[in-house]
Amino acid sequence: MATIRLKRIYEEPSPEDGLRILVERLWPRGLSKQSAAVDLWLKDVAPSPELRKWFGHDPEKWEEFQKRYGAELDANQEAVAELRRKIQEGPVTFVYAARDEQHNNAVALREYLRRHPS
Repeated sequence: MATIRLKRIYEEPSPEDGLRILVERLWPRGLSKQSAAVDLWLKDVAPSPELRKWFGHDPEKWEEFQKRYGAELDANQEAVAELRRKIQEGPVTFVYAARDEQHNNAVALREYLRRHPS
């Protein structure tokens, strides 16, 4: 699988980012679409609103969040397939809004794709 970089959407875009894919269901606060430099917004690969609210970025819930999010992705293979096609085209960066750089849906999504290569 191609390398998938992760970056907070509030960080400066760079040429190394390649295709910048926003993996959030909601547009990040305080950011214009132009300044975000997002190439693709895949809302359908983001966690459901219910799961996002349940998780609340609580590291104590991280393992269970990954399991539940994985189940949502398993049930949404059309969106996952679209994402895989984009990854095959070249360098990709998943951009996300969370402050926690270790416990967020972009990390979980990249891990899901590594564990489920096709």
